[in-house]
Amino acid sequence: MFITYDEFSRRADQVRAEIATACRAAGRDPAEVGLLAVTKTHPAAAVEYAARYGLPTVGENRVQEGAEKRGQVSAVIRWELIGHLQSNKAKLAATHFDRVQSVDSEKLARMLDRAAGELGRKLAVLLQINAGRDPAKFGAEIEAAPGLLDAALGQKNLVVEGLMTIAPLSDDPSVAVRTFSTLRELRDRLAAQAGVSLRELSMGMSGDFAAAIAAGSTLVRVGTALYGSRAAPT
Repeated sequence: MFITYDEFSRRADQVRAEIATACRAAGRDPAEVGLLAVTKTHPAAAVEYAARYGLPTVGENRVQEGAEKRGQVSAVIRWELIGHLQSNKAKLAATHFDRVQSVDSEKLARMLDRAAGELGRKLAVLLQINAGRDPAKFGAEIEAAPGLLDAALGQKNLVVEGLMTIAPLSDDPSVAVRTFSTLRELRDRLAAQAGVSLRELSMGMSGDFAAAIAAGSTLVRVGTALYGSRAAPT
């Protein structure tokens, strides 16, 4: 049985308090860190809860699930794709999402640009980098990041707003710390070389967002801490 809105609200208050604590510990303003509610595998009510609470964005992992869910809710909220995107689903993603966080190849950037152009819109994107060098994770390799950025910036219908990464699963907290620091340092180098801001650093989830905030995250992606354990995907 899915949680009630009151339970969600209590959980969201707690997460926001933890974000504020992590920001204070890092000497940062809590207003610098956004909270993205990850609604993947949860019912459409999860999106309604986020909107009712006042969260500005929700994140979905799969294009089809997100598209179907968007058609089921009346809430006004931004939709972000945070899961791996196959290039043959670029048109569907460009149609239904306000931002795609998982651009990890030049081919995908070109396909999204073409799809956005056909739709007559500009599509915001983040470049997903495998900053933890985890073979189990998607994302461009660190060495490929400059070329990927150049390719994405060269697409007239894409707006490159920053970088995203997912830390490797590990019992050693230093692994996440190292991954997040690597992404921030890479962002700083790329921004300086390309002369662009790359303001957004999407990194950190329910179990590691404090470390991500300490490293400079501007957006944490939280699902379990807000909604509880996810239902098994079908």
